[in-house]
Amino acid sequence: MTGPLGRRRVSWRSCGAIAATVVAAGIPTIVIAAPSPSFDIPAGDLADALVLFARQSGRQILFAPAQVRGLRSPAVHKRTDPDRAIARLLAGTRFRARPAPGGAYVLEALPAPRPPSGPMSVAPRVIAPEDVAKITDIVVVGTPGGGSRRQDAAFAVTTVTRTAIDQLGAPATADVLRLVPGLTVETSGGKNGANIFVRGYPSGGDAEYVTFQTEGAPYFPPATLSFLENSQLYRIDETVQRVEAVRGGTGALLASGQPGATVNLIQREGGDHLAGLVKTSVIDDGEVRGDAYVSGPIGARTHVMVGGYYSRGNGIRSPGFAADRGGQITANLRRDLAHGSVLVFARYLDDRSQWLLPIPVEQTGRSIGGYPGFNPGTGTLAGPDTRTGTRNDGTSYDLNDGRGARIINLGTNVELRLGDTVTLRDKASWLAGDADTTGLVSDNVPPETAAAYAAQMGGTIATLVTAADGHAVSPAQAVVRAGIWTVEKRIDALVNDATLEWAAGSSKATIGVYAADYGSRDHWDIGNALLLTAQPQARRLDMTLTNGALVTRDGFASGSSFLVDARYRGSDLAFYGVEEVKLGDWLRIDGGVRHQRHSVDGSVRDTRPAGPAGLDGDPRTLYDNADVVFADTRSPVRYRGGAWSWTLGANVDVTRHFGAFARFSRGTSFPFFDNLRDGITVAPRIDTIESGVKLSGPLSLYATVFRNTFQGLATTVIAGGAPIASIGGARATGVELDGLWRVAKPVSVAFAGTWLDAHYRRFFTDGGLTNLSGNRVQRQPMWQWRVTPTWDFAVARRRSSLFTTLSYMGDRWSDVQNQQLLPGFITWNAGMTLDVSTRLRMQATADNITNAIGLTEGNPRTLGTQAPGAIFARPIPGRSVNLSASYRF
Repeated sequence: MTGPLGRRRVSWRSCGAIAATVVAAGIPTIVIAAPSPSFDIPAGDLADALVLFARQSGRQILFAPAQVRGLRSPAVHKRTDPDRAIARLLAGTRFRARPAPGGAYVLEALPAPRPPSGPMSVAPRVIAPEDVAKITDIVVVGTPGGGSRRQDAAFAVTTVTRTAIDQLGAPATADVLRLVPGLTVETSGGKNGANIFVRGYPSGGDAEYVTFQTEGAPYFPPATLSFLENSQLYRIDETVQRVEAVRGGTGALLASGQPGATVNLIQREGGDHLAGLVKTSVIDDGEVRGDAYVSGPIGARTHVMVGGYYSRGNGIRSPGFAADRGGQITANLRRDLAHGSVLVFARYLDDRSQWLLPIPVEQTGRSIGGYPGFNPGTGTLAGPDTRTGTRNDGTSYDLNDGRGARIINLGTNVELRLGDTVTLRDKASWLAGDADTTGLVSDNVPPETAAAYAAQMGGTIATLVTAADGHAVSPAQAVVRAGIWTVEKRIDALVNDATLEWAAGSSKATIGVYAADYGSRDHWDIGNALLLTAQPQARRLDMTLTNGALVTRDGFASGSSFLVDARYRGSDLAFYGVEEVKLGDWLRIDGGVRHQRHSVDGSVRDTRPAGPAGLDGDPRTLYDNADVVFADTRSPVRYRGGAWSWTLGANVDVTRHFGAFARFSRGTSFPFFDNLRDGITVAPRIDTIESGVKLSGPLSLYATVFRNTFQGLATTVIAGGAPIASIGGARATGVELDGLWRVAKPVSVAFAGTWLDAHYRRFFTDGGLTNLSGNRVQRQPMWQWRVTPTWDFAVARRRSSLFTTLSYMGDRWSDVQNQQLLPGFITWNAGMTLDVSTRLRMQATADNITNAIGLTEGNPRTLGTQAPGAIFARPIPGRSVNLSASYRF
């Protein structure tokens, strides 16, 4: 495991040695002490017998009751291995039990002899692994080691099924999290680079308190680095079977110890028969996308899946070139062993999209409208004239590079049952590649006339022409400034999470070791403002003043204002333990502790002003007089810290379909690279009290009440060309609802909603001069909800479905000062599917049908209020229609 990161051999080998020591030390005693469970299952209905087996063995078994209706099973009255017991119960039936990840069994049909070919052939019904999420509500994330029914989980968790993903038609990975209550998701910045906020956790952007995993393993341990949130490192395609998201709860203990939200992307896997899909999608903005996967057996106990996607287009905010393009390929192979399984997976992502930023809009109080000539749903400043150029320092840029990632990710999941009641699990992930950003970032001044801009520069206009072709431009032309920002990141990470589970009687104990080694090589060039016409696909302008001053050069009104040349290396080592005890059939309690050490080493190159006359020594060339350049010295970055986290929870099963839970948890989030570079070393601590009720049946309802208390938080925005930090605490109280009401056989209604009351407490900015206590936490509304009714029907005996979604996002404040109002808005989406045949499906979806203008951020580069009238803000994209056709085999 040390090869990919050779320069870190010693530290990673040490972590691995510690993990191996803990596991090896515990195995002998546990194996000797662990007896086989005692079964007392009478002969009778197979479905009832399977339920008793699950209770008495402590092992989940996934099956559809309709599949075993009418089948009988023999009695089992003895102490024996669960594998032998389940084999006896299924003897003489057409089913077998296959061990699945997490310690559960999957009931599947025995392979039938291949029937003769011909029109009367009927394929046998098989419960494939990709169907498990549809049959039983099973979750893996948030559970210590193995899986659990959502109804049994003593924490808030949401599972997004493949059907829900397809209906959503999500272009960005983060869009899927719109279905998760308690999260506020902004994807108006494009397919890559979302902002995700959790349960009132104060944050300035990106996804600081959201950890993404695949197959239960975090693929990049820092939840956020500036200009990098982890959803852009994984794209949702047809290889993803479902998505699980845990808020709070046990997340502070397991894996990377995320106290906010942990999101697990679960891949499809191969079944016992060849299966696959080919899908083509076309969006009305001209983007074309192709998805495909194929899966099946390559041996009696070995199964494989390979798939991915490729897309290309200009995007709904077209810059006049194919800014959105790229693809992903994923493969996995599972080998079932006599007492366990091994999963190996690999993924390559190469995807870019335009980084969408604030544009000119008109705001008068709560009313938002389009700026003259600028469509708020499709407009962007970027265009062919701004696509490429050379900055003051001689470096070139290309807006076509956009924002995205080019990475490779390899991982393994190993599960071994060591005796009757002991299970060893190990999840590992290695990732390496680039996650770069290039964008045209709006300045802090709204549109104004060129003459007014010249006056600010100390004179009147002598000449004003387009930089590309020298055409004269009127002094009355509305102009704006927008900067070329480039952020280059070369990242890598090696993660391992090993657990040892001992289940005996009513007790299940888990101990774990989490180790991670990761790094980032950063090069930032921020500033580089262009003087542009205030119109879509803007033109660069060159201006001279009557006093002889040159305001711009090739459109550039300034050079670099903030530079970063940094190398960071981080490592985490955590030990955790969790104990769950069943006190009868109706009550389970659990508790656990975690201790984590966090270390960072690195260095940052110092910067200095270019001088009063700028890079060229001429004070009359105004475009470079305030430039910043690198110095010849470097400053070290170093951090050493550790913290304890713990949780205590209880789950009550009033009936099999109604339950409740309560939990307290304390978690810690350590400072990431960018905070340490800016001298911020606080380690946020979060205390969470939550309780909820869970109802399953025709009405599936999950309702959670929570209260979070935060200490030592830090949020940072880049304003005036440099980071500005706010530090302190906050408190948040909220209610989350999530459910599905099956009104009648053809009609169902999915719903999710959040009420949140989150305010800062002892929270200061401007170096401690401004007290923001009492202000609402920025970017998170008090109310948000979504309702999706679905009608399933038949057209000429072909399955069809109509669905529509109403979403509401309440009022928010864009800034910590609570001076930039983001008014609430409603969006309406709709779609339809039609099964043309048993294999061919057509689907149409329409987003933002009413062309609602919903702002997701104001101007983060302006501190305080923006005057009424023309402002910079980032609205959601306008109406779009997606048509797709998929063929299954």
